[in-house]
Amino acid sequence: MTVDEGGGLPRKKVRVVGKTQQASEGTQGVAASLLNGLAVLEAFSIETPVLGVTEIANRVNLHKSTVSRILNGLTEAGYIQRDEDTGRFRLGLGVIRLSGPLLADLDVRRAALPYLEDLTAATRETSAISVWNGTEAIVVEQVASPHQVKHTATIGTHYPRYESSSVRILLAGLPSATVQRLLGDGTITMEAGSGAPQPVAAHLQYLRETGYSVNDGYTTDEEYGVSAPVRDYRGVVVGCITVSAPRSRVYKQHSMEALAQAVKGAAAQVSERLGAPVTPTTAVAG
Repeated sequence: MTVDEGGGLPRKKVRVVGKTQQASEGTQGVAASLLNGLAVLEAFSIETPVLGVTEIANRVNLHKSTVSRILNGLTEAGYIQRDEDTGRFRLGLGVIRLSGPLLADLDVRRAALPYLEDLTAATRETSAISVWNGTEAIVVEQVASPHQVKHTATIGTHYPRYESSSVRILLAGLPSATVQRLLGDGTITMEAGSGAPQPVAAHLQYLRETGYSVNDGYTTDEEYGVSAPVRDYRGVVVGCITVSAPRSRVYKQHSMEALAQAVKGAAAQVSERLGAPVTPTTAVAG
């Protein structure tokens, strides 16, 4: 017999232990699953950003089938990305959703913020930086226009449409086969009768030459956007700077060429801060 700590009536110890064991086993099972998932995420590092199932299994000391099941779940949740060509895995940008207050530690975001502030101050329009997660552009920082009427997007907004200036400038850094696959399987969407420039291959080559892309009402009639790529110390495109505004105001109050040059200038400053080489590569991170 035993007595509650609160001074309650005596009860049979065996019944209490049975309940405790049952709850403990269930709790341990859930905890073990969570810890295994975290272990899989932690298997990735700067030195080894891309791993296969066997490599992960060896690192976390779990059976391959268990690791495969965990990876499938994490991929569906957006925390892991699977390369369809190689079958290998890397961390996905879904991890950012868990790190709200820690976004300040994301190098490209931290490097870009002061230049976004300067860009918005100079243009009086909304500026943002987006990164590429392998299938779409995702906004990770923004400085809103001081105008009452403006275009804004919350941090974490996904852009999978070809018509978006950010998507097209990031596609311009990808191999043509990858672009064809993303458009062919509908990962990157293109509306029927899209007003965005085509043919795709010729347009993306033009963007590589000019260094910026424009959304002149291609997504919505009243949206104007211009984007330029940001590169890191490897010369790899890690994101893009975008200025967005109502088309009517752009046509009345702005020089579109001056707006494009302002965006390119901000992107170049961020790239320089990230250590980008003078002669960049054409690859896009992610």
